Amino acid sequence: MNRQEAWDIVCEFVRTDSLRKHALAVEACMRVYARYHSENEDQWGLVGLLHDFDYEIHPTEAEHPQFGARILQERGVPSDVIESILSHGDHLLETHRRRTLRDRALVAVDQLSGLCVAVALVRPTKSVLEVTVASVKKKWKDKAFARAVNREEVARYAEEFGLPLDLHIARVLEALTENADALGLRGSSF
Repeated sequence: MNRQEAWDIVCEFVRTDSLRKHALAVEACMRVYARYHSENEDQWGLVGLLHDFDYEIHPTEAEHPQFGARILQERGVPSDVIESILSHGDHLLETHRRRTLRDRALVAVDQLSGLCVAVALVRPTKSVLEVTVASVKKKWKDKAFARAVNREEVARYAEEFGLPLDLHIARVLEALTENADALGLRGSSF
């Protein structure tokens, strides 16, 4: 499966711009981490791009991502990509453990990329280029900000991935900055 085929699946099932951008953000983070670990950027990117493609049609823990996995299988997505996607659901860990570095990368970047994007969007310029590790950590402490992001999970996932939280935040910001235009995070100046 190539990237365009994966993006076509995302566009077929995801209607909201915010979830499409989330898929792009996670893809960008996965590609950066693939580079850091000398892994296949295209395969890691596919995992990030497709990981939540079914969330709008299967928004519950009882359905996501396992029902989406069936669709991906029917579409010819490689089984190892599907297995990585399944492993990002904590509720599925009994049957779909995070066995690979790629599995741990996906869960590590999923929520954190959302938090970093949220930090960028509340800036006056709406630019990720101005977001620093310190600004993310400041918002991290505000539990009302991006309240859907479970900070304890994010910290645990970074640790399981083998990175100090600050370095992990920096690398996620690196990925988002490299892809600021595609994510609509270049911002505007006044």
